[in-house]
Amino acid sequence: MSNHPVLARRLNTFDAVVIGLGSMIGAGVFAAFTPAAQAAGSGLLIGLVAAAAVAYCNATASAQLAAEYPTSGGTYVYGRERLGPWPGFLAGWGFVIGKTASSAAMALTFAAYAAPPGWERPVAITAVILLAAVNYRGVTRTAALTRIIVVAVLAALAVVVAACWAPGSADPQNLFDGGLLAHGWYGVLQSAGLLFFAFAGYARIATMGEEVINPRKTIPRAIVIALGIAVVVYAVIAVSILSVLGPDDIAGNPAPLAAAVSAGWDWASPVVRVGAALASLGALLALIAGLGRTTLAMAREADLPRWLSAVHPRFKVPHRAEMVLAAVVCLIISVADLRGAIGFSSFGVLIYYLVANLAAYTQTARNRRYPKALQVAGAIACVALVATLPVESVVAGLVMFAAGILYRAVRLRSAAKGS
Repeated sequence: MSNHPVLARRLNTFDAVVIGLGSMIGAGVFAAFTPAAQAAGSGLLIGLVAAAAVAYCNATASAQLAAEYPTSGGTYVYGRERLGPWPGFLAGWGFVIGKTASSAAMALTFAAYAAPPGWERPVAITAVILLAAVNYRGVTRTAALTRIIVVAVLAALAVVVAACWAPGSADPQNLFDGGLLAHGWYGVLQSAGLLFFAFAGYARIATMGEEVINPRKTIPRAIVIALGIAVVVYAVIAVSILSVLGPDDIAGNPAPLAAAVSAGWDWASPVVRVGAALASLGALLALIAGLGRTTLAMAREADLPRWLSAVHPRFKVPHRAEMVLAAVVCLIISVADLRGAIGFSSFGVLIYYLVANLAAYTQTARNRRYPKALQVAGAIACVALVATLPVESVVAGLVMFAAGILYRAVRLRSAAKGS
């Protein structure tokens, strides 16, 4: 890796935590509870605990690996170093393809809240272009904008909690309406799978390992802190809106936070809409940054075109990778509506963390920070959550990975003939 131009180390622990929070406290906190309640009812509270436990296992694996391999690329690099080129490629491919679709979905989610009817696609494309321009100017600009967005979103969520617990709004008996296991353990596991993806943003910290100051200490610390804050935020929001609406009303409402606020402080509904729009922007900003770094790492190893491995001489960012990815996201937005149909992205994320856990399991005692039992539990949980995904999501995921395997096999064969 030393023969490649490198990125500049400009992020401190606070910056890394903020980028992780921008990914985790994104649009998911405004949208994830509806499908989770549909799957599990009040059992989404158990699902939330399970999702947090799985996220912790995966986060510790990522933190342990990032301390040993403090470079761009995240699990793509870890998989290559610990397990071999093919596992690393599968992790990177799943991340890039899946999160490119997620970026389009986040842009469309932002537009759904911020754009007038009929203007959703142009507004979504404009948001992608503007945020790509921010990333192009350097990672410190990315961190600064993310900091503003996170503060604004947390303020909006504070209004939600205050409205829910205003006199006459909440009824704690709604928390367990119908019983925690009314939908069975399968429903609980499915809600855990849905809520897990809201926590998965800590991977963005690891993918930016080449830009963090003192990465061996900063990255593990930032990952655990960001995840801890996100879990607390999600738990408080879940208890608050369940106490106001109950599981049935959450399941039937695509905007449960806005509905919960309307029950007490109807005037505050616009605040929730603004918070949701900003949360979508924060998640999109972090996605673009993480995608650029993983694409950079894959291009360095020729798993993607080497042309994408360029680093801007002044801004020290993977500018070609980010420009190409932004163009692809804009193209997807112009031809598809992915807000409700990106199950293969979930499939890709779980494969990504499965590889991370397996890679961390192979680390030696010298580089081990956490017991192997956590990595075993994380790997088993990833497989279990894949099993709860809808069949169409699994099929789409398998097709996505089959295309990636074919692409790499053809490239390797062409390279072998050329030599």
